Amino acid sequence: MPMTAIIDRIASSIATLGPFGLLPKAPGTWGSLAAVLAAPWLFMPLSFPLRVLVLAGVLVVGTWAAARAERRFGRKDPGCVVVDELLGQWLTLLPFAVLTPLQLAAGFVFFRVADILKPWPVRAVERRVPGGLGVMLDDVVAAAPAAALLWLVVTLT
Repeated sequence: MPMTAIIDRIASSIATLGPFGLLPKAPGTWGSLAAVLAAPWLFMPLSFPLRVLVLAGVLVVGTWAAARAERRFGRKDPGCVVVDELLGQWLTLLPFAVLTPLQLAAGFVFFRVADILKPWPVRAVERRVPGGLGVMLDDVVAAAPAAALLWLVVTLT
């Protein structure tokens, strides 16, 4: 197998979070669910600076993988690319070291609503920023109101 094909397979596996982006219905929701379920074990126990570093790494690697996936699948922001959901979901959870299952569920819902409805400026970023970076950044922007709402819920409960 040529090296380019191997690299494309690696990029596709990263972009789709393995099987989650390949599920036939609502791959973005499945990718977000995988991210929120993994967060209490893989993300939230880390120190805050390490979580920020992990997110920076996901942004860089995800941008590369999403760009390769766009070329491979021949379309802008293919639905099977869900590494951006991982980034957005974990950004939503970034301020918190511990959350109850109900609070995690709220973070999941808040992020999915912001990502699906794409209020301004999420839609503006999606339209104006091309390539893999655009795929990733609209979810970064969608995570901001989701994190703010989650912070309110956690603070008020």
